[in-house]
Amino acid sequence: MLNQLKEGLFISFNAILANKMRSFLTTLGIVIGVCSVVLMSTAIKGVDNSFQQGISSLGSDVLYIDKFAWFGNEEFWKMRNRPNITYEDYLKFKSLAKLPIAIAPQAISVRNVKFRERTAESIFITGSTDEYLATTNFTFKSGRFFNEIESEGGRDVAVLGYDVAENLFPNLEPVGMTVKIGGYSYQVIGVLNKQGSTLLGSFNPDKQVYVPIKSLFRHFGLNWRTITIVVRAPNSQLLEETKLEAEQIMRQVRRLKAYEEANFSINQQEGLTQIYKNTVGVIQIGGLLITGLSLFVGAIGIMNIMFVSVKERTREIGIRKAIGATKKIIMTQFLLESSIISLIGGLIGLFFAIILSYVINQFIPTSVQISAVVLAIFISFLTGIVSGIAPAWAAAKLDPVESLRYE
Repeated sequence: MLNQLKEGLFISFNAILANKMRSFLTTLGIVIGVCSVVLMSTAIKGVDNSFQQGISSLGSDVLYIDKFAWFGNEEFWKMRNRPNITYEDYLKFKSLAKLPIAIAPQAISVRNVKFRERTAESIFITGSTDEYLATTNFTFKSGRFFNEIESEGGRDVAVLGYDVAENLFPNLEPVGMTVKIGGYSYQVIGVLNKQGSTLLGSFNPDKQVYVPIKSLFRHFGLNWRTITIVVRAPNSQLLEETKLEAEQIMRQVRRLKAYEEANFSINQQEGLTQIYKNTVGVIQIGGLLITGLSLFVGAIGIMNIMFVSVKERTREIGIRKAIGATKKIIMTQFLLESSIISLIGGLIGLFFAIILSYVINQFIPTSVQISAVVLAIFISFLTGIVSGIAPAWAAAKLDPVESLRYE
């Protein structure tokens, strides 16, 4: 049996090598299908890793008290007419809250940041207090966050996000240098480690600069705008309890009666995560449809070529049966041939997918997974087996006498 299997493999390889162009064209559908499934897997995994990293850097147990709701069906014109959340609201809220481990205001302005001849344009300048650091999971590449004295005094100091620092200081240590933010001089006291996600856009911490909120108000006159109150719960288990307390305190700060509708929103990252999951789900379904269609076309191609191969080698099949080859051996031979063709296509598709993933990684994060590689090889092999069953069965049931007469 082993010798017959070796002989079948030898004949299959010879048949593939004898028709190189035909074999290559037959595998194109498999190449595209496997390339698609691996690329989709690596891209989704890379984006997911980046997104989770960005979310974790902001903290999953953090609430954002805002004038506007980030998600939901609330009408924009109603939210626009709400009173702004002021710095005084933040101070009152902080004095009343008991559960949170950290509370900080957040105000944002968009400005250019400049160092010598290099400029980072349209950067989110986030103003807050020293307590803001405790509402995040930020880590530092160098330096530190501003302290209570710098925060209360509204000192002109700045902490740069990773990408901003890389842009402005490609070959220099930023800490201790002076940058211009909207024309005002700020001393750099810290640089964050890379922690954001490209999916967060301008809200990515890597693309932001952090300064004391009083400095932001003094230079850019934003104290009349609404701010966000960032609240961190003691842990995720107490998040809902902290949210309930925050709502009650904000109603008290706003002097709302029990029957009056809240004129503020309490946002959390769960909504963003859900939207992300829904979006990725749609992408996955689309990718699976494309992959399935490519593999189906590839399987049909292999099946057709195998039927042609059976027809061309009818006399050979008759000779093999005449010298003792059973139906099982003939079937095994043609199944091996179809699976080898499909496996070669899968390996070519896998090669192109890995190369393309490195190219795509320049624009969006990708992550090549061993499981995706194993899945690609398994899918290509299985496709070869399935598409070769009908031709192999047709070859196995040929009458040896009639086959020997075939010209």
